Amino acid sequence: MTQVLEIEGLKKGFSLHHLEKDIPAFDDISFSVSAGEFVLLKGANGAGKSTLLRTLYRSYLPLAGTIRFHSSYGEIDLARAADVDVAQLRRTEIGFVTQFLTARPRVSAEAIVAEPLRLAGWDAETALDAARQALQTFGVKPDLWAAYPTTFSGGEQQKVNLARALILPQKLLMLDEPTASLDVNARGALVSRLQELKDQGTAMIGVFHHPGDVEHLIDRIIDLTPDAFPIEERDDVAL
Repeated sequence: MTQVLEIEGLKKGFSLHHLEKDIPAFDDISFSVSAGEFVLLKGANGAGKSTLLRTLYRSYLPLAGTIRFHSSYGEIDLARAADVDVAQLRRTEIGFVTQFLTARPRVSAEAIVAEPLRLAGWDAETALDAARQALQTFGVKPDLWAAYPTTFSGGEQQKVNLARALILPQKLLMLDEPTASLDVNARGALVSRLQELKDQGTAMIGVFHHPGDVEHLIDRIIDLTPDAFPIEERDDVAL
């Protein structure tokens, strides 16, 4: 299988300067992810699951280690890449899904979802049609497509968030508790879309509030609990 991401010796912590204290998040994390592979991160609260995802996405800088991403432009170490290069990869090859939508004021749901397609060069009408289809797939009512998500409930905002984040296939996709605010139907739509992306070769790393929803997608489980060993074969563990 073609490797997409190779992580070696990754370490992250936070300094609380007003307390003169360092808080470790994780240390010496090493694993790789191949095209079409789904890796689940597990561990107790505070084990560093979301922090690891944000470090891989380069929202946080690691204290040590390498994050080698095999992009279409060549291999790049995300731990040391320039911000402009990271921004380009986020637009084209690396996706991140959270349970929260940062909705811009006075921008409709359909426009928010269509934006990645517009940035990829799609014409306006085709992008809008695809955005409406994505919103419908996740259960957003047509009456809300032209409305502003800032007025939506948390669950409806999350559906818009997912429709936008998953509308274009990415080489690498990170998922941070994407099902936390979703109803059963929307969770089913998410799992179906993730299966499509997996079949198309997207490498995925995820933290899930309901891991049973994606059990059939999981290839490996990485346990971030301190002193735990990474688990390589998902058949050997219970979720």
